[in-house]
Amino acid sequence: MGAEKGLGMSEGGRERLPETQREHWQQTYGEHPRMYGEEPSAPAVHAAAVFRAAGAHAVLELGAGHGRDALYFAREGFSVLATDFSPVGLEQLCAAGAAQQVAEQLTTAVHDVREPLPLADASVDAVFAHMLLCMALSTPEIRSLVAEVRRVLRPGGVFVYTVRHTADAHYRAGTGHGDDIWEHGGFAVHFFSRDLVDALAEGWSLEEVHAFEEGGLPRKLWRITQTVPVPVPA
Repeated sequence: MGAEKGLGMSEGGRERLPETQREHWQQTYGEHPRMYGEEPSAPAVHAAAVFRAAGAHAVLELGAGHGRDALYFAREGFSVLATDFSPVGLEQLCAAGAAQQVAEQLTTAVHDVREPLPLADASVDAVFAHMLLCMALSTPEIRSLVAEVRRVLRPGGVFVYTVRHTADAHYRAGTGHGDDIWEHGGFAVHFFSRDLVDALAEGWSLEEVHAFEEGGLPRKLWRITQTVPVPVPA
């Protein structure tokens, strides 16, 4: 399995990828509750400090899964809207929120990020997404999602996201789907180049691109922080 297989992926296979990935995550969360553990991710701990310094109160998390990071944000006093395309993951999040007595701080919504965000313009202070943008999304879909994030953030709002990048050991391993999307062990990942990071930051203030490692292998990621510029009075 290599690059040649990716070049041969049929259009129909690419079109079915979002639904097959949704089914895969539903099954994974159902069979492995709390699969990522109870503790927040390191990027979420960093993001909470950044959000607090920016005066954020309302936080949107994209791809919240079973909620370890959303729950952490709630425990830290933020009002959190957690979205995911897996109802199973969000059900686990709600149960954990009730058990941790932070249910009043949490709202959940089943949402596919290929669709417009169900929020008004400039209605949130901060957005967090841990490895959501590097799921099985095409480059145009990622660009559209970042534009939606920009729309719902207030001026001065902060976007912190993480992605696996092209130095990762799984890049070009497994089944290729084109557009730097590679599937390994049932999980499809869009591996980011630095050019893509920079393109997604056009019109933003790019504050940081921080390289780090996580989990087995280990996975190689970037943590990106960018903010919506505040208009300068005339």
